Amino acid sequence: MGTAARDAAVRTIVVPGLVSVVCLTVITTACTMEVPDDLVQDVRTAAAELAADAAKQDTSTVAGRDGWLFFAPELRHISVGRFWGDRAAEVTRARSADTADPLPAILDFKQQLDALRVELLLVPVPPKSIIYADRLPQDLLGIPGSLPRLDPAHAAFYETLRSLGIEVLDLTEPFLEGRSNSEGPVYCLQDTHWSGVGCVLAAQHIARAVRAYPWHTAIATTDFVIDWGSTTITGDLREGSDTPAMPREELRLRRVSTNDPTGGTEVPRDPTSPVVLLGDSHNLVFHAGGDMHSTGAGLPDQLAYELGYPIDLVAVRGSGATAARVSLLRRAQRDPSYWTGKRLVVWCFSAREFTEGDGWALVPVTP
Repeated sequence: MGTAARDAAVRTIVVPGLVSVVCLTVITTACTMEVPDDLVQDVRTAAAELAADAAKQDTSTVAGRDGWLFFAPELRHISVGRFWGDRAAEVTRARSADTADPLPAILDFKQQLDALRVELLLVPVPPKSIIYADRLPQDLLGIPGSLPRLDPAHAAFYETLRSLGIEVLDLTEPFLEGRSNSEGPVYCLQDTHWSGVGCVLAAQHIARAVRAYPWHTAIATTDFVIDWGSTTITGDLREGSDTPAMPREELRLRRVSTNDPTGGTEVPRDPTSPVVLLGDSHNLVFHAGGDMHSTGAGLPDQLAYELGYPIDLVAVRGSGATAARVSLLRRAQRDPSYWTGKRLVVWCFSAREFTEGDGWALVPVTP
């Protein structure tokens, strides 16, 4: 078996306190299993009922089992099934039917980047309610045995994108494999975002994809320092819950800092980096501080550690679909040389954006 074939087979990822065997390639996942259609439909039905009930109660927080909280718009998203093409206007919440379908906007973005000789890697963040579907209310959803993949609509959409020349890193299988480990789950129990462990796992897979590009070997690298620790957060779903007396959530974070003998500092964003991380607040949580809970331990920090150099960051607290690309355009408007030296845009956003955002407008990447 050649090197490429081995890399496309089973890979063991080792993090202090975290060991998982995952099946991954940039193009497709190899660990798949047949899931009965009726089970998938049961999940969609349960998600639709939960989202509708939350809307009636005027809340976006849905209480699950064992202290897990879920985001009602995400549940609505996984309930709709196919969300692109002729179904887009029917199932999405875009402000206009013209921007309901994510496919034209993603293709347009890819074509613009191609013209700049910049690669695109699409990294949708899997829904928390798919990775932890067994933590939805037990009376609505009971899944025996190991949890299978229950989102065939996402898998089909990613295959459609790949057939059109767009590289998609689908993290669903790795997250299903890594969802239980000694450092904690890959999503926060009380927040809409992935956890510090999820940030690490995502960064490892993104970095592996980035290192496969031929241009990566010419980039100078450096060593950063990591340190695992614990923190407590008040998650955004806990704030919206009707049970605010629940204890604050404790999480494990891997903090990244510079390797400086006089005292390390957090890794700064590098606007000249060849890699741009674009998207929503999944790129800010544990990085931006404040309502993003912490600094030095988010996806940008973990990517810097895994790649060996700082990255550029264009992330928003709103929509990772349109608003993030508008921010990217504004960055280029302020700096006419912005795209000089750029080689890759990693577009990372919550998969629920496919239906639950303001829409998928066409946005230029240059002034």
